Amino acid sequence: MRIFFSVGEPSGDLHGSNLIKQLKNRQPDITCVGFGGPKMAAAGCEILFDLTSMGVMFLWDAIRNLRFFFGWVAKADKLFEQQQIDAVVLIDYPGFNWWIAKKAKKRGIPVFYYGVPQVWAWAPWRIKKIRKYVDHVLCKLPFEVPWFRQRDCMATFVGHPYFDQLVNQSFDEAFASTLPEQDKLVVLPGSRDREVENVLPTLIKAAEIVSAENECSVLIAAYNDKQASVARRMLQSSRLDARIYSGRTPELMRAAKVCLACSGSVSLELLYHRKPTVILFKVKKWAMVVQSFLLRTRFITLVNLIAANDIRKTTWRPFDPDHPQSEDAVMPEYLTTGDVSGSVARWANQWLANPDQYQSKVVQMEQLANEFCRPGATERAAKYILDCLINSADVSTVSAARKLSAKQLENPMSENDAA
Repeated sequence: MRIFFSVGEPSGDLHGSNLIKQLKNRQPDITCVGFGGPKMAAAGCEILFDLTSMGVMFLWDAIRNLRFFFGWVAKADKLFEQQQIDAVVLIDYPGFNWWIAKKAKKRGIPVFYYGVPQVWAWAPWRIKKIRKYVDHVLCKLPFEVPWFRQRDCMATFVGHPYFDQLVNQSFDEAFASTLPEQDKLVVLPGSRDREVENVLPTLIKAAEIVSAENECSVLIAAYNDKQASVARRMLQSSRLDARIYSGRTPELMRAAKVCLACSGSVSLELLYHRKPTVILFKVKKWAMVVQSFLLRTRFITLVNLIAANDIRKTTWRPFDPDHPQSEDAVMPEYLTTGDVSGSVARWANQWLANPDQYQSKVVQMEQLANEFCRPGATERAAKYILDCLINSADVSTVSAARKLSAKQLENPMSENDAA
């Protein structure tokens, strides 16, 4: 059996590598090939190109690299034509992966999307592409299943693969013993270079305010040495006394009392460790205008979306945790164009200075984590994929039925309404 993978982000490389391991555990002679990163290569996947090294985040980045991307789409299509590919597994990276899915379907290859794009949050009309090109949607978040099924997609909940990684995570105890003993405020500026440039200056200013009012140590978790150098440069123009560590995020996160973090999957890890956290996501003014039209959810933070009874956005303005009538989000979040360092610091100050408020937040996170932070997603996804492929008749039958249903029951309201 031969499975083609298409993965374009570091987090997808991690989840893809774990999925490949589970597939090989169940069927040792399985062959994996495609686009991915070093972790997938180490797991036994033949990597045609490391897309995770591209670091594409925004529309302009994608436009500048269009010729490059289309070249690799053409190479994948040629592989689909010349070799026996039993399935295509896509992980995140929707702009590129839509084209891979389209080519696969043209060749009659079943497509599984593991970690489907958040079409319920951004531009839900993209559901048409999922209906047309994807046979099976493997959902990471519980509310995704009814959303996709209501729109005539074959959706199955497998859980979030981050928790598989976290439950088996090891820590360098010798390093952890060298950290300061006092309360630790940990700053997590993200894993992408542009994220760090955007959010770290504000997080440093917020940490400076917090450390001036509380007895705490400030630790900055850099993803790599390059970003550690960026952090050191930024600290030179600040009065903040902070220690910078490269590649020590798990240890710093576990040791933290309170965290300040960039928006992203890191929120799930912080929930797993029950760490009160403020989330920041800074965008340009034009991007804020765009999101006011395209963003269909009340929150941008995964943890807040999981906890919400209703994820639908009711106003064009982003969620404001400082508004008197705002609900108590698990993680106060700021989607902003400006300097909100004072607001970010206020939450951290409250938690550090008031044990009751701190404990109340921990209890809130504990309740959500007990319900949601469960391992086994990777194993469930591997079993689902192999079960479908071993009985390939089921795949083609389901695909044909879904396509027929999409034509018969198509409802424009279900494609363009809010998430």
